[in-house]
Amino acid sequence: MSDNLQPRGADDATFAQPLYTPIKRRSFFMYAGATAGATALVLAGCSKDSDPVTTSNLINVGSGDTGVLNYAYALEQLEAGFYTALRDGAYYKGLATTSAERQILDDLYYHEVIHREFFKAAITSGRISDSLKPDFSKIDFSSRTSVLGAAKAFEDLGVAAYNGAGQYITSPLYLTLAGKIVSVEARHAAIIRDLVQEGSFIDNSVVTLTTANASASASGAGPASSSVERSMTPNEVTAAANAYLADGSKIDASGLK
Repeated sequence: MSDNLQPRGADDATFAQPLYTPIKRRSFFMYAGATAGATALVLAGCSKDSDPVTTSNLINVGSGDTGVLNYAYALEQLEAGFYTALRDGAYYKGLATTSAERQILDDLYYHEVIHREFFKAAITSGRISDSLKPDFSKIDFSSRTSVLGAAKAFEDLGVAAYNGAGQYITSPLYLTLAGKIVSVEARHAAIIRDLVQEGSFIDNSVVTLTTANASASASGAGPASSSVERSMTPNEVTAAANAYLADGSKIDASGLK
């Protein structure tokens, strides 16, 4: 294990403190995701999985647990880059400083930066580039419709990516904590969807609704329904994410299987 890693018994709060400092007034859900990342990722340098390589102008994230963490790191870089660009755009700057919408976007910005920085600090062995370059030329940062539409796409993609990658994680600890992170990412997606259209925080584009068979109806309770949150494979996610990454920064997650 690398000497740069925190020991298993290290105080997570101490490890995380530099990342909390700028956002002391931020909401609870932001801290939840950051804390989950702190304990999971400090162990990543122990992995013996294959290191990432760059071939055919693509950055291969590697395989195994390290590959999954690199895959998540690439997506967090992309999301943090998006919210950074958003805050420099005319739409964001035109919002009143005290408006709920601006405060929500600030929260999401800080949270994605926290996630990005945790991956950067914790994956000490075989980490992909820390400087993936985005290409947001398709997004009009002066338009609320364009910005929130892109935010919705990124947040939905992030949730589907974590859901789909869980099966490739071998460490029970990583899997448990990835579940905590994705629950926070799902809150991001829900609140962006409500900004786009109030009450639309969930629909059949992100959740598959199913109706139970006749047993519930036979009991007189009426048809019961359940829902399954949709996931995407790494190849499906990278196809979408690479549309917003510049040449030389596009990723290949084919090693995750």
